[in-house]
Amino acid sequence: MTKNNKIYLLLLYCISMIILSSCMAGGGSSSIGNPAGFFKGIWHGWIAPLSLILSFFNHNLSIYEINNVGWWYDFGFYIAVISPIGSLSLSRSKKS
Repeated sequence: MTKNNKIYLLLLYCISMIILSSCMAGGGSSSIGNPAGFFKGIWHGWIAPLSLILSFFNHNLSIYEINNVGWWYDFGFYIAVISPIGSLSLSRSKKS
């Protein structure tokens, strides 16, 4: 892969993460009548690293949605936060 392709791929990744982060926790997307559920918990767990970085610049954003349905939101959030750890262990090459 050439250097230009790597730059374009990184740029595409950054733009897609910004577009996909439009549904961040604490951004006002969940109203009082519509609390965040299991699938929103998964989504907030996947974008948690980006949410952490952006929350330094925008104090209305947070990593965790306070207005949620309870245990199911937590379950989805933690599954998504922990999933990269399992993926890293599977992708590592085993040395004999």
